Amino acid sequence: MIRVVDDIRKTPAEHPNLVLTIGSFDGVHRGHRAILDAVVRRARAIGGTAAVLTLRPHPREFFSPEHAPSLLTHGAKKLELFEEAGITAMFVLCFNAEVAALEPEEFVSEIIVDRCRARAVVVGHDFRFGRNARGNFDVLSALAPKHGFAVEQVPPLLMDGERVSSTLIRERLLLGDLVKAEAFLGRPYSLVGKVVPGRHIGSTIGFPTANIQPHHSAIPAQGVYVCEAKLGGTNYPAAVNIGVAPTIRNEDLTIEAFLLDFSGDIEGMEIELIFRQRLRSEIKFPTVQDLIAQIHRDVAATRAYFSN
Repeated sequence: MIRVVDDIRKTPAEHPNLVLTIGSFDGVHRGHRAILDAVVRRARAIGGTAAVLTLRPHPREFFSPEHAPSLLTHGAKKLELFEEAGITAMFVLCFNAEVAALEPEEFVSEIIVDRCRARAVVVGHDFRFGRNARGNFDVLSALAPKHGFAVEQVPPLLMDGERVSSTLIRERLLLGDLVKAEAFLGRPYSLVGKVVPGRHIGSTIGFPTANIQPHHSAIPAQGVYVCEAKLGGTNYPAAVNIGVAPTIRNEDLTIEAFLLDFSGDIEGMEIELIFRQRLRSEIKFPTVQDLIAQIHRDVAATRAYFSN
Protein backbone atom coordinates (compact mmCIF):
# COMPACT_ATOMS: atom_id res chain seq x y z
CA MET A 1 0.00 0.00 0.00
CA ILE A 2 1.45 3.33 -1.05
CA ARG A 3 1.86 5.93 1.69
CA VAL A 4 0.81 9.49 0.84
CA VAL A 5 2.08 12.66 2.50
CA ASP A 6 -0.20 15.49 1.37
CA ASP A 7 2.26 18.30 2.13
CA ILE A 8 5.92 17.40 2.47
CA ARG A 9 6.73 20.84 3.88
CA LYS A 10 4.50 20.11 6.89
CA THR A 11 5.10 16.38 7.33
CA PRO A 12 8.68 15.21 6.68
CA ALA A 13 9.37 11.77 5.28
CA GLU A 14 10.24 9.02 7.75
CA HIS A 15 11.52 6.31 5.42
CA PRO A 16 14.99 4.73 5.62
CA ASN A 17 17.22 4.75 2.54
CA LEU A 18 14.79 6.86 0.56
CA VAL A 19 15.23 6.89 -3.22
CA LEU A 20 13.39 9.86 -4.69
CA THR A 21 12.28 11.20 -8.03
CA ILE A 22 10.67 14.60 -8.54
CA GLY A 23 8.16 15.90 -11.06
CA SER A 24 4.53 16.36 -12.05
CA PHE A 25 4.42 13.01 -13.90
CA ASP A 26 1.24 13.93 -15.75
CA GLY A 27 0.14 10.85 -17.66
CA VAL A 28 2.67 8.50 -16.02
CA HIS A 29 3.64 7.52 -19.58
CA ARG A 30 6.39 5.18 -20.77
CA GLY A 31 9.04 7.87 -20.35
CA HIS A 32 7.94 8.46 -16.78
CA ARG A 33 7.78 4.73 -16.21
CA ALA A 34 11.47 4.42 -17.17
CA ILE A 35 12.29 6.88 -14.38
CA LEU A 36 10.03 5.10 -11.88
CA ASP A 37 11.59 1.75 -12.79
CA ALA A 38 15.05 3.18 -12.08
CA VAL A 39 13.84 4.46 -8.69
CA VAL A 40 12.39 1.07 -7.77
CA ARG A 41 15.54 -0.81 -8.85
CA ARG A 42 17.82 1.44 -6.81
CA ALA A 43 15.54 1.28 -3.76
CA ARG A 44 15.43 -2.50 -3.86
CA ALA A 45 19.20 -2.67 -4.20
CA ILE A 46 19.68 -0.84 -0.91
CA GLY A 47 16.60 -2.13 0.89
CA GLY A 48 15.10 1.32 0.76
CA THR A 49 11.87 3.11 -0.10
CA ALA A 50 10.91 4.03 -3.67
CA ALA A 51 9.30 7.46 -3.55
CA VAL A 52 7.91 10.21 -5.77
CA LEU A 53 7.72 13.89 -4.93
CA THR A 54 4.98 15.27 -7.15
CA LEU A 55 4.03 18.90 -7.64
CA ARG A 56 0.54 20.29 -7.09
CA PRO A 57 -0.57 22.28 -9.00
CA HIS A 58 1.44 21.72 -12.16
CA PRO A 59 4.03 24.56 -12.33
CA ARG A 60 2.75 25.68 -15.73
CA GLU A 61 -0.73 25.94 -14.25
CA PHE A 62 0.65 28.06 -11.40
CA PHE A 63 2.65 30.45 -13.58
CA SER A 64 0.22 30.72 -16.52
CA PRO A 65 -3.31 29.58 -15.58
CA GLU A 66 -4.61 30.77 -18.95
CA HIS A 67 -2.10 28.48 -20.70
CA ALA A 68 -2.25 25.56 -18.29
CA PRO A 69 -1.67 22.17 -19.91
CA SER A 70 -4.62 19.82 -20.39
CA LEU A 71 -3.87 17.27 -17.70
CA LEU A 72 -3.82 13.62 -18.72
CA THR A 73 -4.22 12.04 -15.29
CA HIS A 74 -6.55 12.56 -12.33
CA GLY A 75 -4.85 12.42 -8.94
CA ALA A 76 -6.35 9.11 -7.85
CA LYS A 77 -5.43 7.48 -11.17
CA LYS A 78 -1.87 8.80 -10.90
CA LEU A 79 -1.58 7.28 -7.43
CA GLU A 80 -2.83 3.94 -8.79
CA LEU A 81 -0.24 4.03 -11.58
CA PHE A 82 2.57 4.88 -9.15
CA GLU A 83 1.60 1.92 -7.02
CA GLU A 84 1.52 -0.38 -10.07
CA ALA A 85 5.09 0.74 -10.86
CA GLY A 86 6.29 -0.29 -7.40
CA ILE A 87 6.42 3.14 -5.76
CA THR A 88 5.67 2.84 -2.04
CA ALA A 89 5.56 6.50 -0.97
CA MET A 90 4.24 9.65 -2.62
CA PHE A 91 4.93 13.11 -1.27
CA VAL A 92 3.12 16.21 -2.48
CA LEU A 93 4.92 19.52 -2.77
CA CYS A 94 2.31 22.27 -2.81
CA PHE A 95 3.69 24.52 -5.52
CA ASN A 96 3.24 28.18 -4.64
CA ALA A 97 5.10 31.47 -4.85
CA GLU A 98 7.30 30.59 -1.88
CA VAL A 99 8.37 27.28 -3.39
CA ALA A 100 8.86 28.87 -6.83
CA ALA A 101 11.23 31.44 -5.26
CA LEU A 102 13.57 28.85 -3.72
CA GLU A 103 17.05 28.96 -5.19
CA PRO A 104 18.33 25.58 -6.41
CA GLU A 105 20.60 25.27 -3.36
CA GLU A 106 17.67 26.06 -1.05
CA PHE A 107 15.44 23.55 -2.84
CA VAL A 108 18.01 20.80 -2.37
CA SER A 109 18.66 21.68 1.26
CA GLU A 110 15.08 22.34 2.40
CA ILE A 111 13.06 19.92 0.27
CA ILE A 112 15.26 17.03 -0.87
CA VAL A 113 17.41 16.80 2.28
CA ASP A 114 15.50 18.24 5.25
CA ARG A 115 11.98 17.21 4.28
CA CYS A 116 12.41 14.12 2.09
CA ARG A 117 15.69 12.92 3.62
CA ALA A 118 16.70 11.34 0.33
CA ARG A 119 19.59 8.91 0.05
CA ALA A 120 19.46 8.98 -3.75
CA VAL A 121 17.69 11.13 -6.35
CA VAL A 122 16.72 9.88 -9.81
CA VAL A 123 15.59 12.40 -12.44
CA GLY A 124 14.79 12.61 -16.14
CA HIS A 125 16.85 14.30 -18.83
CA ASP A 126 14.82 17.53 -18.71
CA PHE A 127 14.60 17.90 -14.93
CA ARG A 128 14.61 21.52 -13.76
CA PHE A 129 14.17 22.93 -10.27
CA GLY A 130 14.55 26.07 -8.20
CA ARG A 131 13.94 29.70 -8.98
CA ASN A 132 13.46 30.39 -12.69
CA ALA A 133 14.23 26.70 -13.31
CA ARG A 134 17.94 27.45 -12.84
CA GLY A 135 18.64 24.04 -11.35
CA ASN A 136 19.33 21.06 -13.62
CA PHE A 137 21.07 17.69 -13.39
CA ASP A 138 24.54 19.28 -13.36
CA VAL A 139 23.58 21.57 -10.48
CA LEU A 140 22.01 18.65 -8.62
CA SER A 141 25.14 16.54 -9.14
CA ALA A 142 27.36 19.34 -7.84
CA LEU A 143 25.28 19.76 -4.69
CA ALA A 144 24.80 16.05 -3.95
CA PRO A 145 28.19 15.24 -2.33
CA LYS A 146 27.79 18.05 0.20
CA HIS A 147 24.45 16.64 1.30
CA GLY A 148 25.36 12.97 1.09
CA PHE A 149 23.02 11.63 -1.57
CA ALA A 150 23.63 9.92 -4.90
CA VAL A 151 22.16 11.09 -8.22
CA GLU A 152 21.12 9.32 -11.40
CA GLN A 153 19.79 10.64 -14.69
CA VAL A 154 17.49 8.60 -16.95
CA PRO A 155 17.82 9.36 -20.69
CA PRO A 156 14.77 10.29 -22.77
CA LEU A 157 12.69 7.46 -24.18
CA LEU A 158 12.42 7.49 -27.97
CA MET A 159 9.71 5.65 -29.90
CA ASP A 160 9.58 5.76 -33.69
CA GLY A 161 12.08 8.58 -33.56
CA GLU A 162 9.94 10.72 -31.24
CA ARG A 163 10.64 11.57 -27.63
CA VAL A 164 7.81 10.32 -25.45
CA SER A 165 6.25 13.26 -23.59
CA SER A 166 2.95 14.37 -22.11
CA THR A 167 2.77 17.13 -24.72
CA LEU A 168 3.06 14.62 -27.55
CA ILE A 169 0.34 12.43 -26.03
CA ARG A 170 -1.99 15.42 -25.68
CA GLU A 171 -1.44 16.23 -29.35
CA ARG A 172 -2.31 12.68 -30.39
CA LEU A 173 -5.48 12.70 -28.30
CA LEU A 174 -6.58 16.00 -29.83
CA LEU A 175 -6.25 14.33 -33.23
CA GLY A 176 -8.24 11.30 -32.06
CA ASP A 177 -5.17 9.10 -32.56
CA LEU A 178 -5.74 6.55 -29.80
CA VAL A 179 -3.20 4.12 -31.27
CA LYS A 180 -0.24 6.49 -30.90
CA ALA A 181 -1.48 7.82 -27.55
CA GLU A 182 -1.75 4.28 -26.20
CA ALA A 183 1.70 3.37 -27.52
CA PHE A 184 3.30 6.33 -25.75
CA LEU A 185 1.30 5.87 -22.55
CA GLY A 186 1.88 2.13 -22.38
CA ARG A 187 -1.83 1.61 -21.71
CA PRO A 188 -5.16 2.77 -23.16
CA TYR A 189 -5.98 6.38 -22.38
CA SER A 190 -8.66 6.76 -19.75
CA LEU A 191 -10.72 9.63 -18.45
CA VAL A 192 -12.05 9.81 -14.90
CA GLY A 193 -15.07 11.89 -13.97
CA LYS A 194 -18.37 12.21 -12.22
CA VAL A 195 -21.78 11.37 -13.66
CA VAL A 196 -23.75 14.61 -13.66
CA PRO A 197 -27.33 15.52 -14.56
CA GLY A 198 -28.05 15.83 -18.27
CA ARG A 199 -31.01 16.83 -20.41
CA HIS A 200 -32.14 13.18 -20.82
CA ILE A 201 -32.40 13.59 -24.58
CA GLY A 202 -30.77 10.20 -25.07
CA SER A 203 -33.60 8.51 -23.18
CA THR A 204 -36.15 9.97 -25.57
CA ILE A 205 -34.49 8.24 -28.53
CA GLY A 206 -33.83 4.92 -26.79
CA PHE A 207 -30.23 5.44 -25.69
CA PRO A 208 -30.02 6.79 -22.13
CA THR A 209 -26.54 8.16 -21.59
CA ALA A 210 -24.42 9.06 -18.58
CA ASN A 211 -23.12 12.61 -18.82
CA ILE A 212 -19.54 12.77 -17.58
CA GLN A 213 -17.86 15.76 -15.98
CA PRO A 214 -14.14 14.93 -16.16
CA HIS A 215 -11.75 15.48 -13.26
CA HIS A 216 -8.90 16.27 -15.66
CA SER A 217 -8.81 18.25 -18.81
CA ALA A 218 -7.25 16.26 -21.66
CA ILE A 219 -10.28 15.35 -23.79
CA PRO A 220 -9.89 13.29 -26.98
CA ALA A 221 -11.08 14.70 -30.30
CA GLN A 222 -14.80 15.02 -30.91
CA GLY A 223 -16.30 11.80 -32.16
CA VAL A 224 -17.68 8.41 -31.19
CA TYR A 225 -15.55 5.89 -29.33
CA VAL A 226 -15.60 2.31 -28.13
CA CYS A 227 -14.86 2.42 -24.40
CA GLU A 228 -14.92 0.38 -21.26
CA ALA A 229 -16.84 2.13 -18.52
CA LYS A 230 -15.44 1.22 -15.11
CA LEU A 231 -18.16 1.78 -12.56
CA GLY A 232 -18.13 0.53 -8.99
CA GLY A 233 -15.49 -2.10 -9.73
CA THR A 234 -17.32 -3.50 -12.78
CA ASN A 235 -16.45 -2.83 -16.43
CA TYR A 236 -19.20 -2.34 -19.01
CA PRO A 237 -18.88 -1.94 -22.78
CA ALA A 238 -19.82 1.62 -23.70
CA ALA A 239 -20.37 3.70 -26.81
CA VAL A 240 -19.16 7.22 -26.00
CA ASN A 241 -19.85 10.45 -27.84
CA ILE A 242 -17.64 13.49 -27.30
CA GLY A 243 -19.02 16.61 -28.90
CA VAL A 244 -21.88 19.06 -29.19
CA ALA A 245 -24.55 16.65 -30.54
CA PRO A 246 -25.20 18.86 -33.62
CA THR A 247 -28.26 16.93 -34.81
CA ILE A 248 -30.33 17.48 -31.67
CA ARG A 249 -28.59 20.03 -29.48
CA ASN A 250 -25.50 21.83 -30.86
CA GLU A 251 -24.50 23.31 -27.51
CA ASP A 252 -21.42 23.05 -25.30
CA LEU A 253 -19.08 20.08 -25.52
CA THR A 254 -20.30 17.06 -23.57
CA ILE A 255 -19.06 13.53 -22.88
CA GLU A 256 -21.95 11.05 -23.06
CA ALA A 257 -21.59 7.32 -22.41
CA PHE A 258 -24.18 4.70 -23.34
CA LEU A 259 -23.43 1.62 -21.23
CA LEU A 260 -24.45 -1.59 -22.97
CA ASP A 261 -26.57 -4.09 -21.03
CA PHE A 262 -26.83 -1.78 -18.04
CA SER A 263 -29.66 0.04 -16.34
CA GLY A 264 -29.77 2.00 -13.12
CA ASP A 265 -29.34 5.46 -11.66
CA ILE A 266 -25.63 6.29 -11.49
CA GLU A 267 -25.88 10.06 -11.16
CA GLY A 268 -23.24 11.33 -8.76
CA MET A 269 -21.04 8.26 -9.10
CA GLU A 270 -17.40 8.20 -10.21
CA ILE A 271 -16.75 6.59 -13.58
CA GLU A 272 -13.65 5.83 -15.62
CA LEU A 273 -13.88 5.66 -19.40
CA ILE A 274 -11.11 3.55 -20.94
CA PHE A 275 -10.78 4.44 -24.62
CA ARG A 276 -10.33 1.45 -26.92
CA GLN A 277 -11.14 2.59 -30.46
CA ARG A 278 -12.36 5.64 -32.36
CA LEU A 279 -15.32 4.72 -34.53
CA ARG A 280 -15.97 7.98 -36.36
CA SER A 281 -16.02 11.75 -36.16
CA GLU A 282 -19.08 13.60 -34.93
CA ILE A 283 -21.37 14.69 -37.76
CA LYS A 284 -24.74 16.35 -38.18
CA PHE A 285 -27.40 14.04 -39.59
CA PRO A 286 -30.29 15.18 -41.83
CA THR A 287 -32.90 13.85 -39.40
CA VAL A 288 -33.14 12.43 -35.90
CA GLN A 289 -34.10 9.09 -37.44
CA ASP A 290 -30.82 9.05 -39.36
CA LEU A 291 -29.02 9.76 -36.09
CA ILE A 292 -30.84 6.89 -34.33
CA ALA A 293 -29.92 4.51 -37.14
CA GLN A 294 -26.25 5.49 -36.83
CA ILE A 295 -26.29 5.06 -33.05
CA HIS A 296 -27.60 1.53 -33.57
CA ARG A 297 -24.60 0.90 -35.84
CA ASP A 298 -22.22 2.44 -33.30
CA VAL A 299 -23.63 0.24 -30.53
CA ALA A 300 -23.35 -2.84 -32.77
CA ALA A 301 -19.73 -1.96 -33.55
CA THR A 302 -19.03 -1.55 -29.85
CA ARG A 303 -20.57 -4.94 -29.07
CA ALA A 304 -18.61 -6.55 -31.93
CA TYR A 305 -15.35 -5.04 -30.61
CA PHE A 306 -15.77 -6.72 -27.25
CA SER A 307 -17.02 -9.96 -28.79
CA ASN A 308 -13.74 -10.21 -30.67
